Amino acid sequence: MPADASSAIPLALDQLREHLDVGPGEVPGLLERLTQVPDPRDPRGVRHALSVVLALTACAVLAGATSLLAVGEWISDAPPQVLEGLGVCPDPVLPRRLVPAETTVRRLQTRIDGDALDRAVGGWLADRRPASAGLRGLSVDGKSLRGAAKARGRKVHLLAAVEHTTGLVLAQLDVGEKTGETRRFQPLLDNVADLAGTVVTSDALHTQREHAAYLLGRRAHYIAIVKGNQKKLRKQLKSLPWQEIPLQGRTRGSGHGRSEIRRIKVATVRTTTAPDPAGNSGEPR
Repeated sequence: MPADASSAIPLALDQLREHLDVGPGEVPGLLERLTQVPDPRDPRGVRHALSVVLALTACAVLAGATSLLAVGEWISDAPPQVLEGLGVCPDPVLPRRLVPAETTVRRLQTRIDGDALDRAVGGWLADRRPASAGLRGLSVDGKSLRGAAKARGRKVHLLAAVEHTTGLVLAQLDVGEKTGETRRFQPLLDNVADLAGTVVTSDALHTQREHAAYLLGRRAHYIAIVKGNQKKLRKQLKSLPWQEIPLQGRTRGSGHGRSEIRRIKVATVRTTTAPDPAGNSGEPR
């Protein structure tokens, strides 16, 4: 079923609303990234390059558009110099640029490869990320989107890699449902160019030997939460003499309707079931 004109903007582009500080000099880099998204159309008779349509949509979002209808209005009102800079072709007869109609934008947004668009936008956000002085923290987390559903009513469930300090979404995939998260952990992080030296955090669902081996293979660090899905490892960690290990830190906070106190202790463990661990830190949870 075709999307309604007032329907939501693709999620990969919608996140650009959080980065309104984009300067004119950064637009060419975004355009280059968007050319990596495959065009689902038959090349015969194509009037508007997919990268141009996506770039127009992205600029509309950066200008405040919150629906495809608003995107279409922004495109129709865009100044000629902006259209020229984004690669919109000139009209061969009239002194104007041939902008895509709102219906064209809407149809294309429903047909493009969402994962490819996520990779393109995530790559551009990573390109403009400021240099970090210390270790980079990267959270892998999944969430179901309220009010968003695909054909046959299936909810949209995303798995994203988000930087701790900046909140940048460096990679994002539609995993189908929450139970599909573990299968998409490695494909998600394959889209993050350089993981060396990065500390990857995730919830207990992703405390898997395969994930740990993958991260070590990419020279990354990880902080794994051990719960009931890793019973043997949890039993090993619970048996450690935590009362004798000095406290390294303590934090108090609140979230999800409850107050939490977190205590940090560090111990070197050489005989756990984790793959080639240099150590495990923190109290088992």
